[in-house]
Amino acid sequence: MADDTRRPSLLDALRDRPVVFDGAMGTALYERGVLYTNNFDQQSLLKPELIREIHRAHLEAGAEVLATNSFGGNRYRLSSHNLEGEVEAINRAAVRLAREVAGGAAWVAGSMGPSGTIFKTVPEAEKPNLRAAFREQAAVLAEEGVDALFLETFRQPEELQLALEGARAGARGAVPIVAMLSFDAFGTTADGKTPEVVARMLLDLGADAIGVNCADGPAGVYEMATRMLEVGLPVVAVPNAGLPRRVEGRFAYMATPDYFLVYARRMYKAGIRGVGGCCGTTADHVRQIAMAARMIRGERPGDSRPPEIGGQATRDFEETPADEIAPGVTVATLAEKGPLGAALAEERFLVSVEVNPPPGLSLDKALEGARLLRDGGVDLINVADGARATARMGNLALCHRIQEQLGMPALMHVTTRDRNVLGLVAHLLAAHELDVRNLVVITGDPPKMGDFPDATAVYDLDSVGLLRLISGLNRGFDPGGKPLKGATRFVCATGAEPAAHDYDRELRRLEQKRDAGADLVMTQPVYDPDVLDRFLRDVAPLGIPVLVGILPLASYRNAEFLHNEVPGMSIPEDIRDRMRKAGGGPDGRAEGVRIAREMLSAVKDRVDGVYLMPPFGRYGLALEVIEGIVR
Repeated sequence: MADDTRRPSLLDALRDRPVVFDGAMGTALYERGVLYTNNFDQQSLLKPELIREIHRAHLEAGAEVLATNSFGGNRYRLSSHNLEGEVEAINRAAVRLAREVAGGAAWVAGSMGPSGTIFKTVPEAEKPNLRAAFREQAAVLAEEGVDALFLETFRQPEELQLALEGARAGARGAVPIVAMLSFDAFGTTADGKTPEVVARMLLDLGADAIGVNCADGPAGVYEMATRMLEVGLPVVAVPNAGLPRRVEGRFAYMATPDYFLVYARRMYKAGIRGVGGCCGTTADHVRQIAMAARMIRGERPGDSRPPEIGGQATRDFEETPADEIAPGVTVATLAEKGPLGAALAEERFLVSVEVNPPPGLSLDKALEGARLLRDGGVDLINVADGARATARMGNLALCHRIQEQLGMPALMHVTTRDRNVLGLVAHLLAAHELDVRNLVVITGDPPKMGDFPDATAVYDLDSVGLLRLISGLNRGFDPGGKPLKGATRFVCATGAEPAAHDYDRELRRLEQKRDAGADLVMTQPVYDPDVLDRFLRDVAPLGIPVLVGILPLASYRNAEFLHNEVPGMSIPEDIRDRMRKAGGGPDGRAEGVRIAREMLSAVKDRVDGVYLMPPFGRYGLALEVIEGIVR
């Protein structure tokens, strides 16, 4: 970018928003014929165009940070190839090549790895020399103008401390330092330290950002990195593509790019600011990480490039201004959009209960449950769209049958996981024709979570983009801005996580969703009154109705699963302790209902309705929760 005065620092970006890091340099070199017997760092001198090619591939895939080809560029590691006299030349070339490719479209980080020694065998008298070697490398990288120093793939916290001290001295405090460790399968460093202990240590040592890289893949790195968030520094996660396997004489990594999309989204949502790829990752992995970042930022997931550093974010899929109405079209008011719209306009308290389609062919059980709920005073039935990426009947059929046979409104979930823009428009127009006009707009769980993990996810849009698309339909335009010769009358709900780790981002996203056309918000289940109080207080200025999510716990095992395994769910220790004492069976279900009733009683006068999710199809539990409180 020509105007560097507009460019925020990498550290400021990490404090403010999701940032996309690049993939593995060593893996890319190996795939291009540079064997492990060669020195990878020297390739900046021997094969500069090859290094540029790899940087360009990462940049074009969406990387916002390019790490220099200098991971092993300290004199100790270079000495194994008799290159200890080339420290300055190798590091200068590495920075210049990355800078040439980055231009103004990416930051450049100076990569610094461990010394290459067996650290525990290094005598105390030698450790000042190690520190000096790190200082020497950092001084060259900083002099060439890197935007940050990356200390990565350290297994020994004591060696990382030496590297951090050396890097700070070499850079003279002018360059921020990101310090990353690698943990074993048990979640500890080589000397047994936990992520929490390491994070506090690095904070005390003056690291500007901290994180986890390498290790055994996205799942393990996610767990370790989230445990470092509590110290308040920006956290970076750069996992391997799983553990390597030898295939026909070459190493191969098994974690797919799609799998990285799942975990990149999860990492960003948890509050991890920087995500990239270590060993085994390619430009395809980076492309999926970049897609996850755009989805989290509220940008259009289909865009192939990130916004220019310091520039404006890209827009979601929308071609018509938000206030433009197609010729000859009258836009329906909320009160004119069926029973749900009228109830919201009149500010009536609403009770919605989730009933899901079956995995097989028969709708009988689901319709029987919906009938029971209707007769018990429930206002509308909520029907998920392949929740947790399970394979089952499409929810449009059940919604249509509920309205046709039971005469009560249905609320149909619509995800962006399974359909491209063309498919979404077709699905929505068909639903409108069948009078299914109440929608819950969500991005949807990735296929990796469900029955068919190899299924392809689409994600042309995220939930904000889909809300904007539907807003256009409600004003008489298709997604390309072409008039429809009429307008839809959809009521749109959206989701929110009151217990989201990155709470500020959740509020910003909710404001975006309201501006994109959401008529109401339905929360994830909440069990902590303080969490819900904070959320209701903070969303009140948005002026959007809130249906509080309540899921009656079925057993202690159910409570532990939701707390530990389901993103966005947090169950306080005292609630889990109550469920532990109740156990399972009838006693567990009864205690779960009591907890749900307590929460509903506490907030019913401050919300616009309740969204009940009875576990395992036990619809009677929903009626027990509302009995005598709202009905």
